[in-house]
Amino acid sequence: MSKPNPVRAAAVTLAGIGLAAGALTAVAPPASARTQAPDTLFPGQGNPGYDVRSYDVSLGYAPATNHLRAVATIRARAEHALASYHLDLQGMHVRAITVDGRPATWKRHGHELVVTPRRKVRGPFTTTVRYAGTPKEHTDPDGSTEGWVRTHDGATALGEPVGTMTWLPSNNTPGDKARYTFRVTAPSTVQVAANGDLAERVRRGPDTTWVWREKDPMSTYLATVAIGRFDVHRSSTRSVTGRTIPIWSFTDPTTSSASRARALLPRVIRFEEKRFGAYPFTSAGMIVDDAKVGYALETQTRPFYPGGVDTPTLVHETAHQWYGDSVTLRDWHDIWLAEGFATYTEWLWGAAHGGHTPAQRFDSLYAKPADNALWHPAPTEFTDPADLFGSPEYNRGAMTLQVLRERVGSKDFFAILRAWARAHRHGNVRTAQFVALAERISGDDLGGLFSDWLRQDGKPAGY
Repeated sequence: MSKPNPVRAAAVTLAGIGLAAGALTAVAPPASARTQAPDTLFPGQGNPGYDVRSYDVSLGYAPATNHLRAVATIRARAEHALASYHLDLQGMHVRAITVDGRPATWKRHGHELVVTPRRKVRGPFTTTVRYAGTPKEHTDPDGSTEGWVRTHDGATALGEPVGTMTWLPSNNTPGDKARYTFRVTAPSTVQVAANGDLAERVRRGPDTTWVWREKDPMSTYLATVAIGRFDVHRSSTRSVTGRTIPIWSFTDPTTSSASRARALLPRVIRFEEKRFGAYPFTSAGMIVDDAKVGYALETQTRPFYPGGVDTPTLVHETAHQWYGDSVTLRDWHDIWLAEGFATYTEWLWGAAHGGHTPAQRFDSLYAKPADNALWHPAPTEFTDPADLFGSPEYNRGAMTLQVLRERVGSKDFFAILRAWARAHRHGNVRTAQFVALAERISGDDLGGLFSDWLRQDGKPAGY
């Protein structure tokens, strides 16, 4: 993805802008609900005791009052019997919950909705949550805003890292991917964008229901719904595989024109396909809205942009469709696998279009003094959630890839990138898996290289 501060996915340039986002302190769920290790940065988020297979979300939204009424049907599977389990939901009034069609009881503990079914669940089970209210924005420790973000004519939902819980009860951890259906009913004077493919649009009286389906697995932080007065643009491009990729773009007419970015998107997709392999999803596009958050975000298939879309940001967010959205980190400490890769893609695009080469960008960054924020903390070793989107994850992450390229050669380097995207398509990954793949393809022992660049605090020596 890309949720840097101030332009979370974009302005990670030669200047080495420091980016950041964060989280919140959470109450741990009941011990009976945890059967696996939680995320190391947000241990209170998500429930490793079960795996969600799909979310079917019906939303009724009134833009004038920012009121939401909703039903979320969550199909999941538990490997072990659970007497209770939790979903992440911040705010909102829960009206009723059923598990496999039977009424269940629930309690609220901070942002956790602890569900106790009539009988233990094991194997496939379905939870239906009926809820309503005014969803809130969520403020990260670095001061940035996510969650259900109000706009002048509606709202846009932005979820990285934890904001999806402000509007959708979910297993809110990147390691649990699922398929999504969004059924959004709103006044016919506005339009609705979401992830995936537009399956249906039905007008009934003064309202229209938009049905979007994301058929490919998606982490909760990549889910989005945007409701407002948009200009809707439909086009397509052809993949390197020969298939047609439909493109839906929604642009707020009050923002800067995105016509150039829309025209450029097919070229960016082709550029990245040639280096990373076939585009991994069934559709593409963008959402350009006036949500005043100061960053772009790689919401799956349809990245969000806050106003004007510059070329580096477009390249960055599109690259995330491979690295971050399709191949998704399992634990937030591996965020460099998304941000470092997307930043390096900016470097590749720049070099191919008359700009600095990746080696030149590396040299400029490496010249920064040892006390520069680039070198602290190491990309995988930060402990403060406010450092999640810092310069080390972006720039030092990209520098790690350049060091790898120089070590193994360009042929093996791009073979590694393509194999990584192919082998873990629509999956979750850890850094150790990337190291193992790079070593297998190159035939080289790379443990020291990755340790120096990803785990060592301070400026690596000898480069």
